[in-house]
Amino acid sequence: MSIEVQNLTKIYGDQRALDQVSFSIGAAEIVGFLGPNGAGKSTTMKILSGHIAETSGSASILGMDVSKETLEVKKRIGYLPELNPLYGDMYVKEYLSFIADIHKIKDGKKAISRVIQSTGLERECRKKINQLSKGYKQRVGIAQALINDPDVLILDEPTSGLDPNQMKEIRSLILSLGKNKTILLSSHIMQEVEAMCSRVIILNKGKIIADDTLEAIKKNWDVNTTHTHVKFRDPINEFELSSIDGIQSINSVDEQTFVITSKGHVDVADLLFNFALSSNTIIVEQKEQEKSLESIFQKLTNHA
Repeated sequence: MSIEVQNLTKIYGDQRALDQVSFSIGAAEIVGFLGPNGAGKSTTMKILSGHIAETSGSASILGMDVSKETLEVKKRIGYLPELNPLYGDMYVKEYLSFIADIHKIKDGKKAISRVIQSTGLERECRKKINQLSKGYKQRVGIAQALINDPDVLILDEPTSGLDPNQMKEIRSLILSLGKNKTILLSSHIMQEVEAMCSRVIILNKGKIIADDTLEAIKKNWDVNTTHTHVKFRDPINEFELSSIDGIQSINSVDEQTFVITSKGHVDVADLLFNFALSSNTIIVEQKEQEKSLESIFQKLTNHA
């Protein structure tokens, strides 16, 4: 396994930031690491990258114990912290050269050229870092994480501050890197996670509450509830629609369009057909909505 975590616990004073967390990640997997603020994501990533020590439990990367072989682990990983600390008075190339020297990379110029090209920094590489936009500063952070051509990437909010076009470029970069690197990334942007990750781990209050493929989580979570998008030809009395036996709730998009929440065993199509018939209207559009990762995340973390 590229990453192996067993019963990882971290305590700050009276606060248990991580509580017996265990998971493993294989080679060339892109795994989304999700959770609300304060769930323990960044703490886990800091332990995995060797920046802080665990209270108990163990973490290993590429078979190396992070707490005992910290320096060797750091040689084989790339890490982008959440706050992305950079030296603002340094030029982009100067900073990347500094990071390359820390890693003792033999051909530093070639490595710098590679990461500048892959992160789209060509136009900005002769500027000082404090002259860059937030999005380009984030690219510099990703570039430094890639400078040593790591086998494992740990990325804490890699698309933070990027505009939609930049997000698409970085997403493409991460997907290409994931073909031969193991990537653990956190993000609050669920659409990005769905686009990049085949598996997600969800933390809440220091504990793992879900760990599965994206497809399995969508399929298995909240199987007893369905959401149906329906549009009628004519304006509908919302109260009458919500009063139908078998419908749990409705969310109106406009006076003709609604999202219906019902129990999984209920024949929504039959209920809506009979309602349209009694209301002297017709159904223009009807489809069952696929469960989004965002809605599942909200239900899991709120429930937990």
